[in-house]
Amino acid sequence: MVRRNEIRENEVAVEFPDAPVANFIFIGRIHTPWTDRLACPRQGRQDGPVCRIEIFEPWIAALDGIEKYQHLEVLYWLHESRRDLVKQSPANDGSVRGTFSLRSPVRPNPIGTQLVRLVKVEGGNVFVQGLDCLDGTPLLDLKPDRCAFTPIAPRQPGDDEVAPKA
Repeated sequence: MVRRNEIRENEVAVEFPDAPVANFIFIGRIHTPWTDRLACPRQGRQDGPVCRIEIFEPWIAALDGIEKYQHLEVLYWLHESRRDLVKQSPANDGSVRGTFSLRSPVRPNPIGTQLVRLVKVEGGNVFVQGLDCLDGTPLLDLKPDRCAFTPIAPRQPGDDEVAPKA
């Protein structure tokens, strides 16, 4: 794991732009057992510890019906991640890969996603298993697992087309 501001051999950092181009609101906070990045698991496990997702007002009403799903997709802001590496050495062996070919938390927009198992919902709290983020991580969104849905729209012209190469 990359420690704060560490640049490993052959990694490449860029100057990060000053002006943000998007505006997010955090709809909640994630509570996990991990308070240190080095202790946090690299990937969540469906049999991992039960973690609590606290939903803030006025978004608690948006939880209505969520208990019908066994799995949720959690999107969160990796608030302690650096954002300037375009080449990374995940194995710390000198070999590098592009950031977009990795699931590293170090990204230009450090949005984490995790498929979790829903344990229960109590008021504004959603209890899940399978998270892999730090205690206090800001929550961006919750969605039912897309595998639980079937398309409702009929097939459209162009559904099978491949985008042209640039």
